[in-house]
Amino acid sequence: MYDNPAIILFIKAPIKGQIKSRLAAAFGDAAVLELYQRFVLDTLDMVRSLSLPLRICFYPPDAGSLISAWLGKEQVYTPQQGKDLGERMEGAFDQVFLEGYDRAVLIGSDIPALRASIIDEAFTSLNGHDAVLGPAADGGYYLIGFTAEAFLPSVFHHIAWSTNTVCDETLSRFKRSGKQVHLLPELHDVDTKDDLRIFLDQHRNDPAGSSRTLAYLTEQEGTFFQP
Repeated sequence: MYDNPAIILFIKAPIKGQIKSRLAAAFGDAAVLELYQRFVLDTLDMVRSLSLPLRICFYPPDAGSLISAWLGKEQVYTPQQGKDLGERMEGAFDQVFLEGYDRAVLIGSDIPALRASIIDEAFTSLNGHDAVLGPAADGGYYLIGFTAEAFLPSVFHHIAWSTNTVCDETLSRFKRSGKQVHLLPELHDVDTKDDLRIFLDQHRNDPAGSSRTLAYLTEQEGTFFQP
């Protein structure tokens, strides 16, 4: 059994005009900045409910003071380092395993449908599997995790990020390496107007106050989704 887990949360600094470009093209930079900040705060609330060690990895790497002023100095922050997403994720896993954590799960901050129960399932699965992967509906993935002894950096090398082949290619590399992978339920990350519509339609009946994101979308529905 593994008993020293860590959660890695990848976020971007809340800088107007530098986040969620496809959403911003549909709704404007100001509205998408408001939305993204709610994504992150909801994700933090969810992660804190698990009472597990958390490392927040931020981008760009010189935005540390902005991030800590926003989310609080009590968090553990690490800048993302690397020339592409794969290098940055590989580096984050390298760091937590170097620090002695024996299993780690990395998530992004644009999956408002992600629930604590799924992260709990991810960590539980690592008791009997080498790795865990959460497929996204667009062909990417929203979660990836490993045990320290089975960490496979090659799943991050020479991947065509932001394409619909990312998850399949990652699974192929796990298979070729002989790793046992647990697959989580498929979720929608939120990159486009259609993704946002799907999230709102699926969750509009969630309990009031359960999500800053949902409250904001409900309030702004007429603006975001004009007939």
